[in-house]
Amino acid sequence: QLQLVESGGGWVQPGGSLRLSCSASGRSLDGYAIGWFRQAPGNEREGVGCIGSGDATIYNTDAVKGRFTIARDNAKNTVYLQMNSLKPEDTAVYYCAAEIHGITTLLPDLYDYWGQGTQVTVSS
Repeated sequence: QLQLVESGGGWVQPGGSLRLSCSASGRSLDGYAIGWFRQAPGNEREGVGCIGSGDATIYNTDAVKGRFTIARDNAKNTVYLQMNSLKPEDTAVYYCAAEIHGITTLLPDLYDYWGQGTQVTVSS
């Protein structure tokens, strides 16, 4: 059973940066697509970006507009979400999820495994 754990969340001022980690145990992430999602209070879960099994990436450009980058470290069985130029509207619980077929998608219903989430708060 694949288990995912997010870390790296916290409080940051507007314009700051954070790097979130999605660490896997139980199975190798090789072959999985890993997506990052976020959910703010009162909002639906929103796809932020995804890295496919071949390391192709897609992003929700309306939401992140080149500010966020996803990278994979297979040796550490970890996927990262680098977030720069953070804005108050980026405040949310951030989740990583794994899709077993390695397909890049921002549709949360297509993901098979989820982490518990990590809080990101952007405020002055």
